[in-house]
Parts: sequence; structure tokens; C-alpha cells
Amino acid sequence: MVKIGNVELEEFPILLAPMEDVSDPPFRAVCKENGADLMYTEFISAEGLIRDAAKSIQKLDIYDYERPIGIQIFGDKIESMREAAAIAEKAQPEIIDINYGCPVKKVACKGAGAGILLDLPKMQKMTAEIVKQVSLPVTVKTRLGWDENTIKIVEVAKRLQDVGIQALSIHGRTRKQMYKGEADWNPIAEVKNHPDIHIPIFGNGDIDSPEKALEYKNKYGVDGIMIGRAAIGYPWIFNEIKHYLKTGEKLPIPTITDRVEVTKKHLSFSVEWKGERKGLFEMRRHYTNYFRGTPNFKPYRTKLVELETYDEIINVLNQIEDEFTGVFTEV
Repeated sequence: MVKIGNVELEEFPILLAPMEDVSDPPFRAVCKENGADLMYTEFISAEGLIRDAAKSIQKLDIYDYERPIGIQIFGDKIESMREAAAIAEKAQPEIIDINYGCPVKKVACKGAGAGILLDLPKMQKMTAEIVKQVSLPVTVKTRLGWDENTIKIVEVAKRLQDVGIQALSIHGRTRKQMYKGEADWNPIAEVKNHPDIHIPIFGNGDIDSPEKALEYKNKYGVDGIMIGRAAIGYPWIFNEIKHYLKTGEKLPIPTITDRVEVTKKHLSFSVEWKGERKGLFEMRRHYTNYFRGTPNFKPYRTKLVELETYDEIINVLNQIEDEFTGVFTEV
């Protein structure tokens, strides 16, 4: 069993990473149903929460079936982050998470996200203030460093642990790498295996198959794995990894019926949560991912992204199931 404060997770949990414009409640719903052990919200602007900005406030929405769940916040001002943590705590998550890893220019170059890795004393002070502010466990997601010359992840882990965080998730890339190149898990293992580190360490980056999950579990010794991009359009990856780790056997790939069913659930929740117009529009980014590898899918995708009513899209999804049942193959 892995414990984050008073939050108990199963041995070697598989986590859903916080992803902007992806990890909303509709997406989290299908990931939870397919085996995610712990999930995080999209990152939420501290300044947005303090200003009561509608977009930021809506991201605080969490549902009982998602639990345990963490709310992730980001910002560059210590006082704002402290206030935002207090606001987030009122939404009653199990965990407050701090984003020290976002590489996007408008975040990192203002000193938030991965930008704070250039100022470790400030990072430590900010974290200490948040830990003191809330009664919930505080966790952090970060990167190896700003670039290859500033990788101080062991020092980062020690500083964060010293001020009271309860778990650390590390993406095996620097800010400079963005999402390019291969994630380097050796520094993650260095943190996990350091004699002074006793909090759970979760590895993140490039895990896209059950086989790779097992390989990295054995090779790097982390306490669990965080899945990000590989879950987009493929929430089955959580149960696939868990089944493979327990049995050494691979689950059958999702059928076209499985894909249609999950897409419908995601779509329905998206419309329910955001309203029909916005819910349909924001689902458009997911269709290609859900049906990746489906032969001759382009005409259907065109319909899915052009139609403007829920019923019309459901009809197209039913057509897809009728058309491709029995012919879908893994690619």
C-alpha cells in the first residue's frame, strides 16, 4: 500500500496526470472507470481563483466517484498560491497539488510552473506556506530541471520533503525539452533510492504500454507511475497496466464497441457539464484519439467535428459501431 498522508492507495498505483484542456471531469470519469487510482484536475491559476474567474472556479468541480482526487494549482506569487490553496481546500479534494513542472512559455517564463526551478529557495518557501495553510496532504509535480545544466532534482526533492509535502511526481524531462526527446528516468530513480527520501516518488514520462510500465517499475523502483498523454483517447491503459503487472498477461485490445461506448460516456458528460454547444465543441479534439487505427475513419471524423447537435453525433457513433464491428485491428 502507498500512503499520501491519510490517503491510501493500492500497491504501485497508476495515476492520471493533470493535463490542461484534457483532465476535466468528463475525461476523468472514463479514466476512473478504467482503473486510474488517483487523478488530478487540470492545473488551476492561483490568480484566477482569487479573482473568482469563472473558468478557474469551474475547474474546482469534483465528483464523489472520482475520489481520491487532487486539485492542482499554479502561480508565481507566494501569497496568491497560499490563498488559492485555501480556496481549493474548500472544494474538499483529498490532496492539494502544486504545479512546478508546466513548461509552457506563458507560465514558466513568468516564474510559475517549471520556471520556479530556477529559484529553489522561493520554491521551498512557497511550498512551506501552502503546507501550513491547508490541512490536506500537499503533493508536487515537477520536472528534472530547467535545462540539462540545472538538474538538481535530488535537492528539489529534499527541500520539498523538508517543508512537508507528502508525495512527489517527477516528469523525466527538463523544461527546455518540453515534450520532445526521450524521458530520462535515471534522475527519478536517484531521488527514489536516496537514503534521505521517504515520501512516495511517482515517475512520469513516455509510459505508453503495459510492457514499458513493468520494465520501468523494475528498473527504476518508483512507488507508482503517472500516465499523461498515453491516456488521451485510451483510458483503458490503466487497467491494462494493472492487469499486466499482476498476471503478466495482456488484456484484449478495446473493440470498436468499447471505443464507441466510452466515447458516448465522455460526450454525454461533456455536454452535461459544459452545456451542449461547448460540450460538443470541446469533444472534437478527442474523436481521432478514441478511434486511432480505425481504417477509413476520416469521413466519420469529418461528421463528428462538423455536426452541431448531440443526437446527430450519437447517430454517427452508432453508424461507426455498425460499420466497423469485427474489422477493427490493432496498429
